[in-house]
Amino acid sequence: MNPDHLQDMIDRGMGRAALKAGRLCNAFRPSGATTPCAPQNRYLQLRAAFNAADPHFVRANAYGHPVWYGVFDSAYTETGDYLVEVETGRTFFIAAQPSLLPNVCVLAERVVSLVRPAGPCGFGVQHYGGVQQGTLEALLTTWPASMLEGGAGGGARYPGDLPSDVRLAAFTVLLPATPAIVLRVEDLLADDLGRNFIVSSAELSALGWRLGVRQVAS
Repeated sequence: MNPDHLQDMIDRGMGRAALKAGRLCNAFRPSGATTPCAPQNRYLQLRAAFNAADPHFVRANAYGHPVWYGVFDSAYTETGDYLVEVETGRTFFIAAQPSLLPNVCVLAERVVSLVRPAGPCGFGVQHYGGVQQGTLEALLTTWPASMLEGGAGGGARYPGDLPSDVRLAAFTVLLPATPAIVLRVEDLLADDLGRNFIVSSAELSALGWRLGVRQVAS
């Protein structure tokens, strides 16, 4: 059988299943580096159901696992699109739509922004060597993302620490791939809870960005 024809049959079957079991969702396609779920980026309404890698829908997703499988007609969507449930507001981004396989989606429960600090622009002794707000370059603004505690670079203790010293945590952040924007170590991230982080690792794969970030004092 022609694989393209088979994929089309799978897409239609997923769409029919979503009509029975799914919720109404708004689909958004990012058009720039700012607010991908803005009203002007909405291009479609469709029904979608999400399951914890369980096509029979008999178990819930476990804590700390942001990846879900999406049941919807993927003929109309693309990797990197956002799906927002109208009734609940739950937000997912499509990490992958592999041929003949389930759609891989990520539950995005936080909203993050990333900026890049500019280095010193002169030579010799500088008046100030830290991050200056006026020189920050905006990379991504108000992007829904998965952000779960855990990852390299957080919670380390050093010989000079006191017993009451607070260890700043590390988090793993998942984001869709962003054309023309390459995230780097030492970029700064802020979330919708008012927390601040610095990027300690940045991995780009076929599923999008996976960032290791370390919390810093506000």
